[in-house]
Amino acid sequence: MLTGKQKRYLRSLAHHLTPIFQVGKGGTNDHLVRHIQEAIEVRELIKVSVLNNNDEDPREIGAELAEKSGCELVQVIGKTIVLYKESVDHKEIELPR
Repeated sequence: MLTGKQKRYLRSLAHHLTPIFQVGKGGTNDHLVRHIQEAIEVRELIKVSVLNNNDEDPREIGAELAEKSGCELVQVIGKTIVLYKESVDHKEIELPR
């Protein structure tokens, strides 16, 4: 579980990132979750964009993606979701205490 200070730090790092995955009208699926797990192991911090043709609430999508992929949900702002998971092999982000 991330503290408020850690989430604030991760949000500042994520500000300049571009979304690398998109959730369309098909919603989330196992294929998308597997790709997110692979990408987050390398990058630690990613953004996911929810397209306009998706009718679901981005907060629900973010919570579902975080739960299925084992990540922490850092932020949902508009239709952009920020996810974090500490990497085992490619650790670069040092969280404040």
